[in-house]
Amino acid sequence: MKKTVAFSKNSTNVFFHILTRCNLRCRHCYINPAQHGDNTLPIATIIEWLRLFYTPGRDANLVLLGGEPTLHPDLAAAVTAARDIGYASVTIDTNGYLFNDILDRVSPDMVDFFSFSLDGPEPAINDPIRGEGSFDRCVAGIGDAVARSFSTSLIFTASAQNIASLVHMPPLLRKLGVKRFFIQIIGIRGRLAAGGEDNLQVSRQDWEAIVPGVASQVAESGITVTWPRVFLGPDEVFECAGKVAGDYFIFPNGRVYRCPLCEDFPIHSMEIRDGRLIKRPKITETDLFDLDIAEGCVMNRLIQGGNVAYGKDGACEFKIACCLLKEEMAVKSRT
Repeated sequence: MKKTVAFSKNSTNVFFHILTRCNLRCRHCYINPAQHGDNTLPIATIIEWLRLFYTPGRDANLVLLGGEPTLHPDLAAAVTAARDIGYASVTIDTNGYLFNDILDRVSPDMVDFFSFSLDGPEPAINDPIRGEGSFDRCVAGIGDAVARSFSTSLIFTASAQNIASLVHMPPLLRKLGVKRFFIQIIGIRGRLAAGGEDNLQVSRQDWEAIVPGVASQVAESGITVTWPRVFLGPDEVFECAGKVAGDYFIFPNGRVYRCPLCEDFPIHSMEIRDGRLIKRPKITETDLFDLDIAEGCVMNRLIQGGNVAYGKDGACEFKIACCLLKEEMAVKSRT
């Protein structure tokens, strides 16, 4: 059953980058040390900041990221602290190398998901994007996590370089035993933007011709699949998560964004200073959220306008949805 996943208006979703260091140099990495910092947060600071975004009585979900979060020696302590504070769910995003024996230091009842990044069904597709040997290490990491009864998910970032290979992912997902599959569309930010590359964006035609069909195959095998809505028809209503949802993207230098597309720029809505969450004065990303344009997402139009197409009359042919608006498909239980 396919559904559009509404923005989480009654919960808080915290995407917490506890460091920006990584052992890989993925071609499409969105981390920008000049804007996000290059420091590794001490555990005391991590706990202090976790408390800032937790409100008793309101569901709060935590995703721990990097860089590569398993490089942080106190990742397990951060998971324990989040649970003690009251976070409803904890997910760890990882490239699969699983440093610091993290699987030995947390338990399946502490971590809701280990979410692994893999950008192809074989090394020949994945490794030119993520690094030599990364496919085999990631697959081995998933196997170790599944063997220890951790719930696992897999993230595939679709670009012009690998979108055609997406059709070959369903058999691998079944073999690996993952429970959820996330398809993302590449964003021109971080390392990709700094390199001046814009030829990796996926066309609307390729996206709509490939993604829904693959999603259906994945769901039929019993794996829940989620992907961004991306393209809206001219008559569909655009809504910005920055205005209506409780999503926060936190970086080690204290910047707090509400929109991930803004993260290459010093226009963050908030920042953490001396243990307090401070709203920044104008102009920030929140000023952009109020702009109403025919193309839909303002930030998409500003930084990756190649996603939008225009007719002979100059009118845009479709809108770009908020990147946090998702489609989800799962097979309805037949029992």
